[in-house]
Amino acid sequence: MRIACAGGGPAGLYLAVLAKLRSGGRDEVVVYERNEAGTTHGFAVTFGEDMLDDAFRNDPDGGAALRRASRLWNAQEIRVADHKPVHVGGKYGYAIARVDLLDVLARRAEQLGVRIEYGATVDRGDLDADLVVACDGVGSRIRTARAEHFGTTVEEGANPYVWLGADSDSDTFVWDFQPTDAGWMWIHLYPSSNGISTCIVECEPDTWEALGLDRMSGAEAVRLVESVFHRTLAGTRLIEPLGGLGDKPWLRFREVRNRTWRDSDLVLAGDAAHTTHFGIGSGTVLAMQDSMGLADALYGVAGESAAADLTCPNGRGAALSAYDARRRAQIGPIQDAARRNMHWFEQAGRQLEQVTDPVDFAWSLTDRRGDMGKLHRTLHKATQVPALRQVRRGLTTARRVRRSALRGRPS
Repeated sequence: MRIACAGGGPAGLYLAVLAKLRSGGRDEVVVYERNEAGTTHGFAVTFGEDMLDDAFRNDPDGGAALRRASRLWNAQEIRVADHKPVHVGGKYGYAIARVDLLDVLARRAEQLGVRIEYGATVDRGDLDADLVVACDGVGSRIRTARAEHFGTTVEEGANPYVWLGADSDSDTFVWDFQPTDAGWMWIHLYPSSNGISTCIVECEPDTWEALGLDRMSGAEAVRLVESVFHRTLAGTRLIEPLGGLGDKPWLRFREVRNRTWRDSDLVLAGDAAHTTHFGIGSGTVLAMQDSMGLADALYGVAGESAAADLTCPNGRGAALSAYDARRRAQIGPIQDAARRNMHWFEQAGRQLEQVTDPVDFAWSLTDRRGDMGKLHRTLHKATQVPALRQVRRGLTTARRVRRSALRGRPS
């Protein structure tokens, strides 16, 4: 096959890697990326053990490179005003600067013979291929041109937010909720592989307008955020994204859904197919899992099923239809949970005004998707006891080391 990936993000690059591996190098794969090499938006992305297991299972060498380039974070705290921090037990994960992730994936793809064309903005008509994978982001040009066919819907969230970096090297993942004269504001701060943490700032629309953030320049907004969260930032400098914040630094989340992800020999993947609110931190993982699902449909799951007959259009069509149906069914419940998460943040101010026990508020945040049980709540309260917290952290570390050993690689 000749495969063209429109978009050189995690979905496009990882699909290219898997196509080369699964086809034994026979298929021709080209990735078209509109940015120049080494440039990207955003700061860091996070993932967990399941993603790492998937990466090792699909490509052990690539999985090992991903783990080496990533950083472990092993503590999480929730801070409310001047209350004592609430500890979230049993939580850990991995973080990697987005630019480092793309470098790892691009190096692996090129090592396997994938051609990557940087600085290339393409439309469907530009691509002569047996299979076109549109993974060109939330504002996908290819999807937008066929929005009626795909049944695209885009729903905008209420809360304004902005992505910043922080010159911080902490291993702790922090949520910090602070009052202002106009209402509550919060940050979502987590470490990265390159020493530059990600700092997502969010508040409700009324607070945003009352603080004048809708009229401030990016630099003024940064200074205000630094003053509100001075205790948590502790002198840490906030960093604007590459290219600066511009005249309109504040965004609103856009939830993208599609009735179908397939149009003949074209399929959608990653943010072009679906988005999930950043509060659940799953965008990159889901994009790479889309690539795994598409590779499984095309080439078969190793040791489990036979590959489709890719030498004829009907065989490819059946594989693409299977990918479309299976992956959309898997993504639907995740998007539903992410929407519940988004709505929780849109009403966070009401809860914060009534906080008497920050441990209870922290539990509400932890269970914002509604997927926790009574045992989890009991463990949450027990984690606030220092001795029990240390025991739980030890058990978590043992579990992490065991999973690493099962992969046959250092933790």
